[in-house]
Order: sequence, then C-alpha cells, then structure tokens
Amino acid sequence: MSLEHDLLAQRFHRIREIEALGHRAYGQRFDYSHTIPALWKEHGEKATEELETSRIPAQVCGRIQSIRGKGKAGFLHLEHGGEKLQVYVKIDLLGDEGFKLYQLLDIGDTIGVDGTLFRTRTGEFSIQAAKITFLSKTLLTMPEKYHGLEDVETRVRQRYLDLISNLEVRKTFAARARLVQSLRRQLDERGFVEVETPMMQPVYGGAAARPFVTHHNTLDLDLYLRIAPELYLKRLIVGGLDRVYEINRNFRNEGISIQHNPEFTMLEFYQAFTDYEGLMDFTCVLLKQATIDVTGGTVVPFGEHTLDFGNIRRLTIREALVEHMPGVTMEQLKDSEWLIAQAGKHTAGESLVELFERHAEKALIQPTIIYEYPVEVSPLAMRSRRDPAFVDRFEIFCAGMEIGNAYTELNDPNEQRKRFEQQLGMQARGDDEAHQMDEDYVRALCYGMPPTAGEGIGIDRLTMLLTNSRSIRDVILFPLLRPEGEIGIAGLLRNVEANAEPGV
Repeated sequence: MSLEHDLLAQRFHRIREIEALGHRAYGQRFDYSHTIPALWKEHGEKATEELETSRIPAQVCGRIQSIRGKGKAGFLHLEHGGEKLQVYVKIDLLGDEGFKLYQLLDIGDTIGVDGTLFRTRTGEFSIQAAKITFLSKTLLTMPEKYHGLEDVETRVRQRYLDLISNLEVRKTFAARARLVQSLRRQLDERGFVEVETPMMQPVYGGAAARPFVTHHNTLDLDLYLRIAPELYLKRLIVGGLDRVYEINRNFRNEGISIQHNPEFTMLEFYQAFTDYEGLMDFTCVLLKQATIDVTGGTVVPFGEHTLDFGNIRRLTIREALVEHMPGVTMEQLKDSEWLIAQAGKHTAGESLVELFERHAEKALIQPTIIYEYPVEVSPLAMRSRRDPAFVDRFEIFCAGMEIGNAYTELNDPNEQRKRFEQQLGMQARGDDEAHQMDEDYVRALCYGMPPTAGEGIGIDRLTMLLTNSRSIRDVILFPLLRPEGEIGIAGLLRNVEANAEPGV
C-alpha cells in the first residue's frame, strides 16, 4: 500500500473515533463571535492584567496550523482570515471527553473554540479553550508549515492548497478585489452605468484576436466566445446610454505566457461627447487613484523597478521609437519605403507598429501613454485630423507590457464599412486576427452614434503591477493549464472505505 493510502486509512479511523465521542466529522454549524483578525484588532494590545481582570469570552474558529504539547495540556494555532491565534488546551478545563477530541486532531482540521482571552507566561496573546467543536477533518497532509507550498505547478493547479499554505497569496487576491472595487467606484461616481453584454456572439469583434468557437444545438448555430465587448457597448451609446462600462471576461484563442491567459478580465468603458485626449486625462486620474486604493500610495515596487503611477508619461509612437531604437530619426519614421524595408510588412503603418513592438515596447518601464497609431492597425478608431494616416488612439504601457487601449471611436458608418473591408483584405492575405465584417454594427452606426471615446484596461496585468507579481498565473485564481491526467484520489477513497474495519 502507498503512504497516501495508509494516511487516508488512519484519518478514516480518526473520523470514526471522533464520531464515537458524539461529534460530526463534517457539516457542523459554528457561530463565532470574532474572526481572528477582529479579535487581534479589538483585544490584541491589551495587557496581561487587563485580560485577567476582564475575563473576556470569545468564540473563534479556523484551520489548525500547528499542534504541540504532551501530557494533560497543549497548544495549537488556529488560522482564520489571514491571522493566527494560539489556543491553550488543558484537560482540567476541557474535561476528559473534550481532551480526547483534542488528541484526535490533525494539522489542517477545522475546529471552533469557546474560551477566554489571556496571555501566556511568554506574553503571547491566546485563548484558553473551555470547549472545542469539531468542524471538518482533513484527509491529506498539509504542506510543511515553515516553507508553505513552494512547487509552482502545484500552487497554480491546486489553488485551494496554495491559499491554505501561503497567506501572501490571499493578500494578492484581496488586492485584486480592491482594484476592481476602486475602478467600479470611480466610474459609478462619474455617472457611468454598469452593464452586461453577450459572451456568446454570432460575429466576434472589438479586437484583433482569434476566437474560441462553440455550437448552439437548438439553433444549430456556431457562435464565438467574445474577444471583447466593444461593439455591443457602442450599440448602447447609440441607444442613448452616454456612459457605460463592463468588467468582463474575454476569451482569445492564443498562446499562454507569463503575460497571457486565454481567459482574462478587462474593464471596458465608453463615454459620449469626449475624445481620446479626454480619456488620457481621465486614465491618469483613474490609475493613480486605483493605485492609492490598492497599495496606499502612488509608487509601487515591481521586480527591480519602482513604478510611479502618479506620473504617467505621454509619447507618440514615433517619439518612443526615436527614444529607444538606436540611430533612428523622425525623418526615417515618416518615410514609408524605409519603414517597409525595415520591418517587411505590407504597409508603412503595420511596419511602424512592428518596429515599435520590436524596439520600444519592452523598454517602457514607467507608466507611459503611447498615442497616434497607424490607421491600418486601428479599424475602429477615428482618423486623425492632423494626419489621415493615423488615428486618435493611445495605449498604456508599464513594465514592458500593454495594460490598456483607448481611442476616439469611429462613428461614420460608411468609413467603418471601408475599414471592415480593409480588414477583410488583410484576412485574405493570411492575417487570421483581422477583424470581421459586422453588418449589424454598421447598421447601428447608421442611426447615429454621438462623438465617443472608449477604453479597455486589463485587470490581470494591472493587478500584476500593483502586487509585484511576475506571472499572470499568480493573479488569476484558476488559470488555464494542461490536463493533469488521472489523479486517482476518488479511487483511493473508494478503496480505503471498502477496506475500513467496522466500528471504532
């Protein structure tokens, strides 16, 4: 038999012993008076004498992190809400039955404790147990307490175990929640309306990406998981909802890397009667305040860098190349033939973006807005009045990665039709990420969309930056992974149960 089989058999035997003492191994309700963090906040600074005089009662619960002690007394540590509390157990207070239960506990079990607060002789804030309520038995071994769960693959694949073992991971996801709350609050305060748009779409659009395909059996219809909610949100602008946003899940059938997951979260918002320059100003306010709400300040560490979200630079795409591509001049970047020769793309605009991605993008460490993008790579953006080869668009970069994209929306239906047809030409040349023709969206524009600007911000990547996380897998609770293969735990449980001796 395997060690895992032996452990399960031992734990099953303990369950029967616990039940013989009159306790339920699973499913017991427990009404606690405090979470452990709340208990520390309210009473953790009180002196020994004050605790002795007050005899403060408390009911707490949590997962056992450690057990120690022999004879007729012992200690254990409970963890709940990211904080730990020492529990002192003594046979004189618990009684024989209660102390027998204590002796059957394992690290990882969940219990409730009724008792009185005090300090030990070493000064540690603790609770003296008068009663233990058994809540849940762990059947598998917890990771070693001093080092936690360290294997990266196991941490991501078994996120529940990662959260149990590594309290810093919980802090990361708490920070992510604060980020979403901050963005939502800031938009709500400015009159934006939160909406929901379809995840399954007959025509995918709003971004340059390959979709996932699914099939609706009743309608006998192929559908696409959305790559972006953009075209639906702009339909709402046409309908008179002047400020809308969605915190949405998107799905793109692309590669997986430390910056990419096929399923990811975006904030996308649209505002009528403004343009991309108005959104530039708003973006600086939005990101600065979100950073303060998540971290307490505007400056955050990220690897070997310190990022300042209180000071966001603004450069044109050509200015960024002059700054980061050795030897290049502004005159060369305005020369279509030179651009195509350097990058090997079909058009000057595509070539300019290729050179930017090759030479400048990874060098943009501090939060930076890059604006004035070529029309060829921006099929949904308004053409610039200063230079018709460009559009009124910007992207936000930080730590060498894109975290946002925005532009003045193209609201001329005939021009939009031409842009879609241009994208179809790119698709015919082999670009499998080119935009499709969306006839209904063109029809919606024919009813008149007011001047509008829209923006998308990647929640996952922004969380990475604000929590000093180097991989997107560290900020997504359940990132996509290759199948693990047969796990075997169900069969092992079945075998142990079948061979368990009856009774205690």
